[in-house]
Formats: sequence, C-alpha cells, structure tokens
Amino acid sequence: MRRKNGVPLADVLSDLKRLYSPPKTFLDFRTPLDLLVAVILSAQCTDAMVNRITKETLYAKYRTCEDYLRVKPEELEQDIRRSGHYRSKTKYIQETCRLLLEKHGGEVPRTMEELVGLPGVGRKTASVVLSAAFGKNEGIAVDTHVQRLSQRLGLSTHHDPKKIELDLIEAAPRQNWRDVTVLLISHGRAICTARARKCGACVFKDRCPSSLVLGKPDLAKPKKAAKHDAGTRRA
Repeated sequence: MRRKNGVPLADVLSDLKRLYSPPKTFLDFRTPLDLLVAVILSAQCTDAMVNRITKETLYAKYRTCEDYLRVKPEELEQDIRRSGHYRSKTKYIQETCRLLLEKHGGEVPRTMEELVGLPGVGRKTASVVLSAAFGKNEGIAVDTHVQRLSQRLGLSTHHDPKKIELDLIEAAPRQNWRDVTVLLISHGRAICTARARKCGACVFKDRCPSSLVLGKPDLAKPKKAAKHDAGTRRA
C-alpha cells in the first residue's frame, strides 16, 4: 500500500513525463528473441554492458533459436562472459531456445503465463518483453531502480518486488504500466541514485517522504541505516 505521506503515483508520472522521454526499454533489440535474451543477460548486469555484448558479439552471430543451439555451451559462455553468471545464463538461453522450438514454433510467446514457464524468465523479464516487443501491458517490471524509488517516494510500503508491483498496478491505469517502469528508472539513474541521492535537484524534494531537504530518512534503507542517513546528510 502507499504511505499516507507518499507522493501519489499520478503526480509522479505527470512530473517525470515533463523531465524524461525514455524508450520502451533501455535494452537494444531487433526481434522479440533478441529482447528475451537481453533481459536474461541483464540479471546482475547493467543495461549498458548488456547492450555492448549484444551489439559487439551476439547480434552479429545469433538471430534465431537454432543459432543459439548450434554452438556449444562453452562458446556461448565466452560470448556472454562479461554479463556475469555466464554459465547459468548460457543454460537458460539454450534451454529457452530449445523450448521455443519444441512448443512455440521458434517464436517468443505473447502471454505472461507462457513466458514465465521458460527457464530463467520471471515476471519482470516477461513484463519487459510483452511491453516492449509486443505492446502488451501485462505487468510492471520492478527492477532495483523501480523498487528503490517506490519505497523512497512512498508508492509502496513493501520491500518484496512482487508486492511493490501489485501496489503500482493498483495505482496506475494499465495503459501507463510501461511508463511507470521506464520513468522511475530514468529518475533513479539521473537523480534518485542508490548512493548519494540528489534530493536538492529533485522535482519531489518538497513532497518526498525520503527527502534529505526535509530531513527525512531514506525509506529504501533498513530503519537503522536510514535514521543515521537522515541525521548526518543534507542535500
């Protein structure tokens, strides 16, 4: 649920739309399969690094499920090594491509239920693919930026991404679900960063329940750490 002193999500979206014009997703892709692979790679890896890997290596070499299955796991592991956790990601990618061929004719499915049934694909991954590749809003992708800003702005009192997603879904019309993700990510990267948040430059500095300008604790941190943060830092 939203905190009583939280900023209403409608106001958050309205203000952020005036500041940012983000893309459908921050991951570069040509096809739905490209995007599915890119989102799998993005676990514990920055979008910038994923885009380097796909641009410099993957997209010149792989286009279809057959392409990913044609190489030995060791070769794909080296191609995606920079993303981290490359062995498990290779397993997910190749198992997913195998299932896509066996059950979906080599095409990426267009439903949440079918996508989350693929190896390494959770609601966040499925939501990104459905929204950016197919224009379908079936969920709100809650990554670390969305989670942090939802807590700081008082959009949710929860720390569990699944519960945060439910709070955001309840507060936003379906047509705005993708905007919630990409706008919060944009603000999280530019202003409301994980460390040394720039509250003095924030459009919500006089309304945010985590605002250093107002002497408020960081609601995205454990209570003890947040209390220390508010008492020692000012924007």
